Amino acid sequence: MEKEFNAGQAVKADSFNGIDIYRIDTDKFKTSSIHIFFHDNLTRENVTKNALLPAVMRRGSKAYPSLKDISMELENLYGASFDCGVSKKGERHLMHFYIEFLSKKYTPDGTDTFEAGLRLLSDIVTRPAFVNGVFNEEHMISEKDKLRILIEGRVNDKMSYSMERCLEEVCRHEPYGIYDYGFVEDLAQITAEELTRHYVKMVETFPMQVFLTGNISDAEADRVAELLRGLTRKDTLALRDGFTAKVNVEPRYVTETMNVTQGKLCLGYRTNTPPGSQEYRALMIYSGILGGGTHSKLFQNVREKAGLAYYSHAMLEKFKGLMVISSGIDIKDKDRTMEIIEKQLDDISNGNISDREMDATLKSMETGIKSLTDSQIHIVDFYLSQMMSGTSDSFGDVIKKIRQVKREDVIRAAQKITLDTVYFLTAPEDGQQAAVE
Repeated sequence: MEKEFNAGQAVKADSFNGIDIYRIDTDKFKTSSIHIFFHDNLTRENVTKNALLPAVMRRGSKAYPSLKDISMELENLYGASFDCGVSKKGERHLMHFYIEFLSKKYTPDGTDTFEAGLRLLSDIVTRPAFVNGVFNEEHMISEKDKLRILIEGRVNDKMSYSMERCLEEVCRHEPYGIYDYGFVEDLAQITAEELTRHYVKMVETFPMQVFLTGNISDAEADRVAELLRGLTRKDTLALRDGFTAKVNVEPRYVTETMNVTQGKLCLGYRTNTPPGSQEYRALMIYSGILGGGTHSKLFQNVREKAGLAYYSHAMLEKFKGLMVISSGIDIKDKDRTMEIIEKQLDDISNGNISDREMDATLKSMETGIKSLTDSQIHIVDFYLSQMMSGTSDSFGDVIKKIRQVKREDVIRAAQKITLDTVYFLTAPEDGQQAAVE
């Protein structure tokens, strides 16, 4: 089975000064890649600076002082790709820098693409193009404006926005409730000097994880370690465990109005199942049976049979211990949709799970897991999540474990689910103004 979709196993190659280096050796791709992650705790104080920092850093470095210089070097590397950005996993805020390039064995002239790619990426990460010792002010102004537009534009995708807002309401008193791209009102306060100080803090104290994927030699892995050992590193930041269990919660009901024609009903739950536990695989199956595809109870009963939803699905937030059910509905159908959704949860808790539902969910999950191995970024994200969970499963291990899940395991996972928040994005009533424009 493993040979069918072998994407390599992540193996720790080195660890020092709060830096972990992993290798994922695979011949599946003609490209190799280098990924650098900096981990911070998600906080209001740092979130906007963390979101702005990679955007400013990508504008240039000492050896490649402009976007044009970086683009030219990427072209010289046979059309290599470079990118960076931020995301949140549980209560961690991650800054990700990566480069993907044609492996040396496939270059027509034997160019050492790994060394060249490493040189470019490390220069961007460790040697920014400072002006008088701080980040370029023009770059700051430009990237602040882009980040402002991105934050303000989150309302444009109503499905994504409503799910995010639901989980933010669930975690309104917890760090996970912080939007991962920060706050518009905080942008103006960030000076070039402050962002530079924050950059130094990131490089010196934030835990780092480096993933090398593709055709990687021992000498190349050693070269990365040698380079990173040259960084000035101080006491490494201690990271929080963001998982939160809550039972016997009194559900909250939150309504937000906007000029919409379709209502967005989102239900936020506490799963009470830790991401590294044996029970988590059963929770994955539970989520798939409930709302993981066309075979799921939500799709079949809310969308198809009752005709109430344009879409209805469930999604897990692994690290925080959350689940959200999201449905797009006619505004008048809110209460009826709630009733049918609640019945689906009750049915699973009471053991009403057919063999067809179990089999279809397993097949759908296997297909989804295997599809992740078609992308180096997805492979890296998979193993990054494994490390954060304290597990070390391969893709094949995960498939093997979900195949071992029994109906009774799913029922136990279902019975631990607790409704926390009901969020409804709807249109204002006649005579009222929308709460968010």
